[in-house]
Amino acid sequence: MLVRSLTFAALLVATGPLYAAVNNADPMPLEQDLARARPLIIIAPSTADPTLRGLQEALKDPATKAQFDERGLVLYSVAGMVGKREDKNLEQQTTMALIRELKLGARKGTQVVLVGKDGQMHLIEHDGSVEPKQIFDAVDALPAEEKAIQPPSVAAQSAAQGSTEAPPEKNGKAAKPAKPAAPPKPPKPLED
Repeated sequence: MLVRSLTFAALLVATGPLYAAVNNADPMPLEQDLARARPLIIIAPSTADPTLRGLQEALKDPATKAQFDERGLVLYSVAGMVGKREDKNLEQQTTMALIRELKLGARKGTQVVLVGKDGQMHLIEHDGSVEPKQIFDAVDALPAEEKAIQPPSVAAQSAAQGSTEAPPEKNGKAAKPAKPAAPPKPPKPLED
């Protein structure tokens, strides 16, 4: 019995930090857009940055916003330490995860990063301001393989999430849901 207790204690000591690291891992904000959209990330020293403000003003124009949406772009902004996605605040932890995920290192000034649907990052060089045309040209210059990426289908998403709901059939009726898994058997008592 003592050997089992010591073995169990050693196992907890060895796997405890790994379990904590997995469960407390920072959310990766760009994962939700992978294969669905092209994140455009602007990291600025403050909300008064001319690059950030200029792009936000340009997106108020319906024609520019339509081209932005047509190309599947999603605007992330980090001003100071406050992050936003499509003008909705991100949690501080998510903002820090976004900055770490980009791996830009220490740089001066405002950085503009375009992330393709394939997850590849492309820095957009600028001289103090970024025009929407410059961003649209960068998206249009992406490789054909990146442009061909389609978001996963509903069936693939539900399979990935472990959903038991079946996708609707062609005639619009829902198919039978899958059987739920059998409950686990109780463990056998230990014999000493």
